[in-house]
Amino acid sequence: MKIEAFCGSELGQALQAERKRQKLSREEAAAVCDVSTSFIRDAESAPESCSLGKLVRLINGLGLSLNVAGWPPSQALGRASERADYGVLVDRIVPSKGEPS
Repeated sequence: MKIEAFCGSELGQALQAERKRQKLSREEAAAVCDVSTSFIRDAESAPESCSLGKLVRLINGLGLSLNVAGWPPSQALGRASERADYGVLVDRIVPSKGEPS
């Protein structure tokens, strides 16, 4: 599974598709990923309004990974004001367990 650039609806659809592929109910996925059932619903319908930390927990809990393109090298990160100039783009979601994309 691969998503180029960030599109909230595509992310939500990808999360729902992966949950269903694993035959998990929202309740089961919530328990596995340590989030609430209502968060699963929100992430699948409007992930752009969800907490990034919880989205990452959900993504990892489903066995997926999140890749970020354009992240500066660690030595370039300094004060918060310097970091603010860097654009971050969510590049894709890929299976993290060697599954084909």
